[in-house]
Amino acid sequence: MRAASLSLRDFRRYEHAATPLGAGLTLVLGPNGAGKTNLIEAIYMACTGRSFRTSNEQETIRFGAPLARVELRVEDRGSEHQLAVAITRGSAVQKRLTVDGATVAGTFDRSQRPLVSVFSPDRLELVKGVPALRRAHLDQLVAALWPSRITTRRSYNQALAQRNACLGRIRAGQLGRGALSSWNAELATLGLRLAADRASAVAEIHDDFVDIAGHLGLSGAVDASYRTAASVTTTAEFVAALEERTGSDLERGFTGFGPHRDELKLSRDGRELRRYGSQGEQRLALLALLLAERETLAKAREDVPLLLLDDVLSELDYDRRRHLLKLVQRRGQTVITATERAQIPELECAPAVIRVMPGGSLTPGDDAETPSAARPLADGADHSVNADADLSAGEADP
Repeated sequence: MRAASLSLRDFRRYEHAATPLGAGLTLVLGPNGAGKTNLIEAIYMACTGRSFRTSNEQETIRFGAPLARVELRVEDRGSEHQLAVAITRGSAVQKRLTVDGATVAGTFDRSQRPLVSVFSPDRLELVKGVPALRRAHLDQLVAALWPSRITTRRSYNQALAQRNACLGRIRAGQLGRGALSSWNAELATLGLRLAADRASAVAEIHDDFVDIAGHLGLSGAVDASYRTAASVTTTAEFVAALEERTGSDLERGFTGFGPHRDELKLSRDGRELRRYGSQGEQRLALLALLLAERETLAKAREDVPLLLLDDVLSELDYDRRRHLLKLVQRRGQTVITATERAQIPELECAPAVIRVMPGGSLTPGDDAETPSAARPLADGADHSVNADADLSAGEADP
């Protein structure tokens, strides 16, 4: 499955624009502030139904316009589909997602869209932010690698919420401590399964992460590991750990033991990058993580994730830029932004080129396999919207 073309109307600074996307590497070239990041954001939103830059998606609507709309034409084994997202102004987020014109509730099904992964300076929080961000990202990787396991985290979160509610009722004197027994057993069963899935996912990406990080310039002994709060291997041990902590859980009012407290640890020379890494090292770790996940998914599935790289070349030297571009050209689609063509090393396969002009217009580049000229959206496109539920913040799609 690949993203074939993108169309925009009143999205950020773009009034009307559209462009094909290359089957391999597409370069998005333009001066700072021209709108390259906006284009990356639009591709991501068309794939996932949400922005990676803001939780208030009304910010994506061009000033003075009533709504924003992005459309992505997807090619999949000889067939074509049109994914569209429309957002309108209002007191609350109003968003409509459609596939081939039919409204979709909630979000696009994974079978209907390309997997997508994005690097941008805004996403450095994935490395240096709170552990919950990395847990959510890791759970998305698990779901991408093994779709049948997607319900484990949801079931665990439901059991966790029920146990916490039970703690509240015990604190209020409405229940006795024995009411926790059934939830302890449920949480233990699901918690062991969730932790095992996460640990397996980290093991899958580990070697690629270490190799890619080294080639990109992250020196020292680089490591990615799944760190759990306590080493329990059986349901009985997990239940015993919960029972041992019942007093402290009742005092605080929530469950303090389980995989909801675990962590994806990225480190160099034994020190966590989130605490001791420079911003440059954190950038390289994020890039290595996303590339390692892509390599792992490419081996595990027929579809290689669409990779969106924004402002990634400016802090890499020539040799590391060349290694990065050789790696992304190995398979799948990549869209990468740069301020000028001179930042791009010579490549064996000529990339497609989109030039972003000041003022929010797209024009074809001068390289081989250049996309055709930008064109406006077709008149008469459906711009109706309704209020659809947004996804929860913090879920990163690998």
